[in-house]
Amino acid sequence: MEIRWLEDFLSLVDTRNFSRSAEARYTTQPAFSRRIKSLEEWIGATLFDRTAQPIRLTPSGERFRPVAEDVLRRLYQGRDSARLIGEASVSTVRFSATHSLSLTFFPMWLRAVELRSHTFNTRLDSNQFTDCVQSLLRGDCHFMLSHTHPSIEMHLPPAHFTSKIVGRDKLIPVTLPDRTGQPIDRLPGTRDEPVHYLAYSETSAIGRAVEHMLTHLEAPVHLNRVFVSHLAAVLKTMSSGGRGMAWLPESGIGEELTAGSLVPAGDERWSIPVEIRLYRSRDPLPPTAEEFWTLLEGEEVATG
Repeated sequence: MEIRWLEDFLSLVDTRNFSRSAEARYTTQPAFSRRIKSLEEWIGATLFDRTAQPIRLTPSGERFRPVAEDVLRRLYQGRDSARLIGEASVSTVRFSATHSLSLTFFPMWLRAVELRSHTFNTRLDSNQFTDCVQSLLRGDCHFMLSHTHPSIEMHLPPAHFTSKIVGRDKLIPVTLPDRTGQPIDRLPGTRDEPVHYLAYSETSAIGRAVEHMLTHLEAPVHLNRVFVSHLAAVLKTMSSGGRGMAWLPESGIGEELTAGSLVPAGDERWSIPVEIRLYRSRDPLPPTAEEFWTLLEGEEVATG
């Protein structure tokens, strides 16, 4: 049995799609499928129901999932602890954050925490949402920062991981204004003139919140998906260039909204409230990381 088989398994649990997991694991779909099959042969049970769309775990897969998560978590944390013995990096607090929060929220939030104590040696790895989750599961970081919403499955077992709300944000549908300051694209659109929609890819946490809202609307919405990216910064650039409408975090477009270079494409009912949470393992962290976590006990929740 190979470690990467467990990583492949958890990736497929998250995406429920062989091609997307293969891409995330930097391999071809046939190679990825063979590794999943090898794991099933090693266990002696089928882990995924491939007839379902999207695929889902079998009862055997559901039973094996917490085992795989626990084994990888302990293995990588043990590796990490052994690697850090005697190294100066033991005093570095390591974060993994989604791209949108890395660019805007994280620097200001970290500074606010440090103003109440002292400057920490920190490292930030900016990744896609699923990569951030895997980084925390592997023990490659002490803390993971991500937008959260009831529709977003974190795949972090509460028995082994905990979190704190460190901020509140809002996803606002925005577009370029016309000469009168009115939105070029206005929700909900019409059948004849659908809104040009700049969408997030399936690996985006923000994208999952948006798609959840769009699939639970009482009234129809007419969208023409003209562009897809997992990066909010890319969608912001495309929207600012007049390419279409995108749901963007308020924390990253404050200046544009104030200046009027981007305007809401609909009223408040189209906005999506989200939380910003910091996740960690329940296992003891190095002293400096534990000190940082303790500082958050009395922290006021920031807003976007």
